[in-house]
Amino acid sequence: MMWETLVQPFADFGFMRRALMGCIAISVGASPVGVFLMLRRMSLTGDAMACAILPGAAVGYLVAGLSLWAMTVGGLIAGMTVALLSGFVARVTALYEGESLAAFYLISLAAGVLIVSTRGSNVDLMHVLFGTVLALDDDALILLCSIASVSVLALAALFRPLVLECADPQFLRSVGGPSAMAHFTFLALVVVNLVGGFHALGTLMAVGIMILPAAAARFWGVGIGTLIVVAISVAVLSSLGGLLLSYHFSLPSGPAIILVAGLAYVLSLVFGPVGGLVVRALPRRYLELLQPFS
Repeated sequence: MMWETLVQPFADFGFMRRALMGCIAISVGASPVGVFLMLRRMSLTGDAMACAILPGAAVGYLVAGLSLWAMTVGGLIAGMTVALLSGFVARVTALYEGESLAAFYLISLAAGVLIVSTRGSNVDLMHVLFGTVLALDDDALILLCSIASVSVLALAALFRPLVLECADPQFLRSVGGPSAMAHFTFLALVVVNLVGGFHALGTLMAVGIMILPAAAARFWGVGIGTLIVVAISVAVLSSLGGLLLSYHFSLPSGPAIILVAGLAYVLSLVFGPVGGLVVRALPRRYLELLQPFS
């Protein structure tokens, strides 16, 4: 029974193995980025950037159809353009970076959906918005693994500046640290990982595997190393659980993966040992019991 439920789908079908491999690559690359987004209070920035890549991917679709490389290049160009434009607007106007990102996010989402709708069918639009993780081929796996490798190496190289910028960005600037370089390199990593996640989970779901595991990890650890390990573990287990649910109950794979990650977040919120609701409630209960004796 255990074999048939948990192992046999991956043992019997190559598309399930490729889907799991792709999700593991996305988890390893995107979840640590999500941890730093959370620590820098930029979680909604990830959501905005996910939609920012949509027009570029849509233009790639118009030029070459559902071509992996055309949509990847288009998504990267669009994401980087929006990141740079939002930063520029924030520096030359009264808008904050989050506000300018929100404006570009809405424009990008509307433009991307419009572009795909003019040339493609509803099936193509659903592919772009929600992904086709069960249809990953060898080229897509190579791309996802390459993005994960580049992301891990870049985070390792920029680990100290990123941690300092999370804790005290003013101090990093005052000592002449590479604050601007670290910031824009980090935004580039966000875009690259969202473009990778886009091919498997779609534009609307890619940010979920980046943010939800990081948010769940917050209730299981304090140190950044612990948060990263827990976030990757939650993302991988969510991918495994979502793919199994999709296989056994004929559910859409991408949304199933994100819903399992959402369930992990809710369970962490309630039962997590670091600030979970149960832990927060226990001291009050003990104080109420001790009050008659004080």
